[in-house]
Amino acid sequence: MTIVEIGLPKRLVELTLDGESVRVPEGATILDACTAQGKSIPTLCYGDTLKPANACRVCMVEVEGSRTLVPSCSRKVEPGMVVKTASERTNHSRKLVLELLGSATDLSTTPHVDEWMSACGADPSRFGPPAPPSADRDDRHPGEHEEPDGQTAATVRQPNKVDNPLYVRDLGKCIMCYKCVDACGDQWQNTFAISVAGRGFDSRISTEFSTPLPESACVYCGNCIEVCPTGALSFKREHDKREDGTWDEEAQTQTTTICTFCGVGCNLTLHVQDNEIVKVTSPHESTVTHGNLCIKGRFGWQHVQNR
Repeated sequence: MTIVEIGLPKRLVELTLDGESVRVPEGATILDACTAQGKSIPTLCYGDTLKPANACRVCMVEVEGSRTLVPSCSRKVEPGMVVKTASERTNHSRKLVLELLGSATDLSTTPHVDEWMSACGADPSRFGPPAPPSADRDDRHPGEHEEPDGQTAATVRQPNKVDNPLYVRDLGKCIMCYKCVDACGDQWQNTFAISVAGRGFDSRISTEFSTPLPESACVYCGNCIEVCPTGALSFKREHDKREDGTWDEEAQTQTTTICTFCGVGCNLTLHVQDNEIVKVTSPHESTVTHGNLCIKGRFGWQHVQNR
């Protein structure tokens, strides 16, 4: 007879959230509490399948008694905690962070960012027009910085990296949230094909010695694409359709099925536009995949539509 250990229910923690008394399970984060109360908190580096990286700083909230603002995605609730999610201090911080991100990176394919900027009055253009794209970011030496011209806003814009037929790296959209590094590294895939190179503003996500992906340790699982919040990593088919103006998410249907390549039973969500599979994701709540797939599940669907 197998004895199944049943976990005890977690006790509830009471806190004050924007003037309202709420109760959430012990161990929950402030972001969890906000979500449970229907409050929308902007997040970029947060991923529901990854450990919080605390990198983007757009989810910061004010906690009474705390000297600094705290990241809601990782700060655990405490009994008697008083939290303000829309104070003047919080909104000012969020406005400046979004302006700095918007002036340095291309956020055109980042979901919800326009409404966030509108809500807090962010205006990235006040830092000036973006500097021209740079083709030598991968060759820069740590610690060396170019003199600003004082006329344009420094950016991470650079030409797209299209060195394989499966996905495109548009690192001009990268906000250095580290989610792709974590998914490729010890949190999921354990391939460690990519990491952070450089320092300061010259930091960038790179393969070892900036080698092309086909020559790197990449196994093309595509789990980095799954967690990318800005579209810096995208399916080649999605990139091509965005380039020619035919990408239309509203016209796409999503169907979840089971991958047939092996017996593991991974869940696949097929994104279909005009009767064509344009990309494949996996449900994050799946107990088999947790949103992750291998190269076959993520990219091996072209045979379905070969005519």
